[in-house]
Amino acid sequence: MSEPPRTVVDALEPWPDTVAWRPVSSKLIVIELINLAVWLAVLIAGLSVGWALGGQILWPIGITAVVLLGAWRALVAARAVRAWGYAERDKDLLVRHGLLVRHLSIVPYARMQYVDVTAGPLERAFGLATVQLHTAAAASDARIPGLPPEEASRLRDRLTALGEDRAEGL
Repeated sequence: MSEPPRTVVDALEPWPDTVAWRPVSSKLIVIELINLAVWLAVLIAGLSVGWALGGQILWPIGITAVVLLGAWRALVAARAVRAWGYAERDKDLLVRHGLLVRHLSIVPYARMQYVDVTAGPLERAFGLATVQLHTAAAASDARIPGLPPEEASRLRDRLTALGEDRAEGL
């Protein structure tokens, strides 16, 4: 009797093709761009004041560098948001993000302590929320931003119910 062929998993490819990834809302791109614009405005204003008071040539060079870095970050923002995704499996939740450095968090339902749903003023204005998973591991970065409130509530309720069911079996 022969064994079925095994699927080879590459540790350097953190986005398994064997799961159905769910993306976050594209509205998150607009929120990221607004946050970037605010930071750029503050930095450029500070550099402009320094230029007005000091009058040296380094200030406009700093302003140019901030504008160029801001433009590059704006271009990367859309790809960074599209890199976010999550997948619900039988025993765990997978959360992925990152472009240059890819992160894959696997959170077993039985290890979840509680689930937060948060929405700041900007997120609420765009009808989005963030689901944050808390486990016993202090370094857990399992959060899913950019979800519609209905999906965030559904995911919170499902993860809480699955976490309770799995914890009872321990």
